[in-house]
This record gives sequence, C-alpha cells and structure tokens, in this order.
Amino acid sequence: MKGKFVVSALLAAFVSVAAFAEVTSLRGDQGIGEGNEVEAIKQVPKKQDRLALDYVNQPPLIPHSTDQVQLNPSNNGCLECHDVDKYRKSGAPRVSPTHYMDRDNKMLGDVAPRRYFCLQCHVTQVDATPLVENTFQPAGKFGQ
Repeated sequence: MKGKFVVSALLAAFVSVAAFAEVTSLRGDQGIGEGNEVEAIKQVPKKQDRLALDYVNQPPLIPHSTDQVQLNPSNNGCLECHDVDKYRKSGAPRVSPTHYMDRDNKMLGDVAPRRYFCLQCHVTQVDATPLVENTFQPAGKFGQ
C-alpha cells in the first residue's frame, strides 16, 4: 500500500512538472512588464446617424453612448426613449414587436424577460480599429 502511494505521488509530481513546462503565455515569449500598455477607451459620439445592418436579423447597433443608461432588473433606461408609448415623443426607433413576445410567441404587455437586457444583443458602435483581421463582407444589399 505504501509503495503504491509513493509511486502515485512520484507519477503525479512528474506529470505536473511536465505539464507546467509546456504552459506558455498568450503573449508568447514576451515578458510581463513589456508592452503592457492599455489602449485609451474609445469615445462614443453623442449621437450619430443610424448605422447600416450587415446581415439579416442583425440587432441594430446603438448610435449613441450608453454610459449613463441605467439597465438593471428593476429599471431599463432604454425603454425611457424606445418603448412603444414613448418613441414618437423622443424620436427614437421603437422597440420591435418581437421583444414583447414570450418563447411561445404570446404577446405580453411589457418587454419579455428574455429581451429585457438590451445590451446583450445591441452594442454601442465606435470607430475603432479591429483587434484581429476581419474579412467579413455584408450579405447582399446589407451594409449599404
């Protein structure tokens, strides 16, 4: 019994040393202190034109800052301008009727819980350089 324990401990030590030796950083051979500069946060324009969609059923991009929009389980700041009864007064696009349907396609009186947190799908657009190469081309007439 004691021999099995010793062999198991030695094997575990050998495997962990071998595994540790192969671990490398995502930075490659770059040291931790080298090139550790954080890029400045991109400034979102106060308001810009509505942005073109690139594919069918793409959630529309947000053409304004969302920094001050409160979005939590008890308050959805997006609905202060985009809700069905407020969009005409604010001049904002109306929330899609699909956002008022539950998973069984029944119409609800309020935004469906699965559509309540707008920033899960809709993102604020900024003019930033891509972090990785992107060869995506808009589908058909989209993106024009």
